[in-house]
Amino acid sequence: MIGISTILDKTRGDRWIWLIIIMLSMISILTVYSATGTIAYNKGMAVEKYLLYKHVIFVIIGIAMIYVAHLLDYKYYAGISKILMLITIPLLLYTAAFGEHINDASRWVKIPLIGLTFQTSDLAKLALITFLARMLTRKQENIKDVKQAFLPIMGSVCVVFALIAWANLSTALMLFGVSILLLIIGRISIKQIMMVCVGGGILLLFIVFLGPRSATYKSRVNSFLHPELQNSDKTYQADQSKIALATGGVFGKGPGNSTQRNFLPHPYSDFIFAIIVEEYGTFGALVMVMLYVTLLYRCVRIVTKAPKAFGALLAAGLSFSLTIQAFANMAVAVGLGPVTGVPLPLVSMGGTSLIFTSIAFGIILSVSKDVEEYGSKKIIVGEIPAMA
Repeated sequence: MIGISTILDKTRGDRWIWLIIIMLSMISILTVYSATGTIAYNKGMAVEKYLLYKHVIFVIIGIAMIYVAHLLDYKYYAGISKILMLITIPLLLYTAAFGEHINDASRWVKIPLIGLTFQTSDLAKLALITFLARMLTRKQENIKDVKQAFLPIMGSVCVVFALIAWANLSTALMLFGVSILLLIIGRISIKQIMMVCVGGGILLLFIVFLGPRSATYKSRVNSFLHPELQNSDKTYQADQSKIALATGGVFGKGPGNSTQRNFLPHPYSDFIFAIIVEEYGTFGALVMVMLYVTLLYRCVRIVTKAPKAFGALLAAGLSFSLTIQAFANMAVAVGLGPVTGVPLPLVSMGGTSLIFTSIAFGIILSVSKDVEEYGSKKIIVGEIPAMA
């Protein structure tokens, strides 16, 4: 049997990130198995086994995607980003018009033949971040030129933001925030960044007040700001999540002993952090927070050491996207934000979402691999004069 150390010997990139990936994957399998217990109770044990096997298969596929993506030189993603953007915008338009309508939102597209659905916003996040990293790198010499640099950058950010926000405001806002961070790192002027923010703000107001889900957005914000004035049905998810947190204690009820999984909608995806806290307590919550904080720290190290601007921007954008999403999910579970449908990266159950997340991890590791190779070359070159 091939051990974990043998597998790691065949990988490159930051070992801490690989360890975080393995730990999050193990936590994911354990928690999803526990969280789907209520489905098994309602529909039979065969369903529970099916969901577990399906999730384990996607976890394995995800790790395989990380491995493949990290082997590919990250510079190739610059060219791929153009193709992704050409695919993403029409796909987002198609989703808004003809996508699968689930939970009052048209976010999913069914993949022909295999019947799986995926959120086009997952592809859009990857496409926009890689495209911005490419544009900001290629246009550095004329970064302040309005026609050649600013308009294409502003246009891509605002168009993707508007198309995602039409059905998935929380994801759109997080992606918009990551885009602004990339513009700051990419040395876009404050004046131009403010123009992007104003453009995004106008689109946000239009979608919130006139979009198809305006009533849902207003209701969720009101439920968060004034829970005491709302009907219990509107605060049901948040209330059940708080019960899970309150009953978890310091070390939790133990694996598989959650009771709130029977009451929380989507305990295996949107509110999986609440189940983790209920079963593993405050200790489990701190472990999760530390894993994502460590991930961010290791990624920042990669960004600061990356020899090329494109690699630095790529690693920065993807790492910010993953960690902001993680903390947004956890914030909702503990009542620090309105209810959203944001999954916990690499932990929540979700096939195609997990795969796109895995690809993002693989690209970060590809940049890390380049940092290692660059460092090795510097050491070798530095030793030549001493040997002469």
